[in-house]
Amino acid sequence: MKQFIKIDAAGTKVEHSAPEPERIIHGNPQFRTWNQEEAEGGLYAGIWEATPGKWRVVYDEWEFCHILSGRSIITEEGGEEHSLGEGDSFVLRPGFRGTWEVLETTRKEYVIRL
Repeated sequence: MKQFIKIDAAGTKVEHSAPEPERIIHGNPQFRTWNQEEAEGGLYAGIWEATPGKWRVVYDEWEFCHILSGRSIITEEGGEEHSLGEGDSFVLRPGFRGTWEVLETTRKEYVIRL
């Protein structure tokens, strides 16, 4: 087993998905995910990309994100709106509820811990 994993979409199988239809507020957002690490105990890392649209999100997991490209707005339910772009990093904690709106196709690196 490798002990070093470079996070890079090239050569990694892409998974296609989308938000559940009942979560979509507007648009037709589509997701592409290049999951590059899946470790025992519920740890995941890779690259995720979404096309424009807005949907409701609910986080049961902890996630670190680093925006590689694009522009998005994450709004916490009953709280603050966060404009995000290239170079921004943030953590979403379990229990986060709100919306994710992609203004320009957004690509991020992520690390998720269940």
